[in-house]
Amino acid sequence: MNFALVYIGWRILHRFAEFFRHWYVVSFYLIGRYLVSFLERLDRTLAFRITLKYLFHPLYQDYTVIGYTLGFIFRSSRLVVGGLVYAAIILAAAALYLVWLLVPVYIIYRIVQG
Repeated sequence: MNFALVYIGWRILHRFAEFFRHWYVVSFYLIGRYLVSFLERLDRTLAFRITLKYLFHPLYQDYTVIGYTLGFIFRSSRLVVGGLVYAAIILAAAALYLVWLLVPVYIIYRIVQG
């Protein structure tokens, strides 16, 4: 009888530990992978990496001063807008993940508080 109670107690502790491992560790990897894949799909539209690569090249291969100047202005403004979009998405994802992390803590707090 004593062994059964120890086994049940051990299984309860194991399930709690497994829940928190799944909630915190596994969800971090899943959300991280989803965020990176979303940013990669978004980069196909915003072309941040390609725009950064060709920042100092002329626009539409117009090798005049105007082509270089307009190319730099348009590409740098596109980089600023793309950077702001990326920053907003990353900050929103971080805020949502922080809320996700605090849900079990809040539930435990409410249970303990009564």
